[in-house]
Amino acid sequence: MNLRGGIALIKGTWASWMQYRAFFFVLAFGWMVPPLVSMLVWSAAAGADGIGGLSQAEFTAYYLILILVNQITYAQSNWTMGDVIREGGLNTWLLRPMPSIFNVLASECAGKVVYMAFVTPVAVLLALVLRPEITVSPDRLALALMSLCLAWALRFLWGYWLALLAFWTPRADALLALQDALVFLLSGVAAPVLLLPGGLQTAARLLPFRYMVGFPVEILFQNAGVGEILSGLLFQVFWLAAAAVLCRVLWKAGLRRYAAVGG
Repeated sequence: MNLRGGIALIKGTWASWMQYRAFFFVLAFGWMVPPLVSMLVWSAAAGADGIGGLSQAEFTAYYLILILVNQITYAQSNWTMGDVIREGGLNTWLLRPMPSIFNVLASECAGKVVYMAFVTPVAVLLALVLRPEITVSPDRLALALMSLCLAWALRFLWGYWLALLAFWTPRADALLALQDALVFLLSGVAAPVLLLPGGLQTAARLLPFRYMVGFPVEILFQNAGVGEILSGLLFQVFWLAAAAVLCRVLWKAGLRRYAAVGG
């Protein structure tokens, strides 16, 4: 790995992103809307009595944290990977003295800085206005941060292997859109997983989408038991390993059939 080259690439990508920061702020706001709408719906439904063991203030805390987690884990760089493959931009990547995935990671890191510069102040302002209610112990916070790192890696690599299907089909972006829909439905964005009906709740606990967004947030709430947390972390590691293997296999197979002029 060319670490110095990777850092320079991140800096250069960040500088280019900052030229269009207003556009990316608009994108970030658009990604905030679904959890904001869910927060308003569930907070209103909870009323004074609460639902599923969560009070109105706890629903507010859940979704404000989820907004931040969703922005941190969202892998926007995977949406451009298909264009890079189809338009020959991969030629330049392959000639650089570093792994090609560094280019995607540079875009990912630059994007996180730009998006979070907008989302974090908005979330803090909403917290000051809505006054969420949550008590977090140091051990829960440490586990949540560990889970957050796994969630980002899982969401990135899962989207990356879907994007690599562009080696074989020009419609790989449709699978990324399907992934986003499943994340919305099964990860705790549309509703906390514990409030989903039986079949959907079982699917959410088995499939990888819950572990991309909602699970790190669930750890912060005391109703998540230690056994459930450890089980969830094992699911994250399992799906992350599966995604890494798929990325490796598809990348090698895709390079064998890749051909492009220009770029």
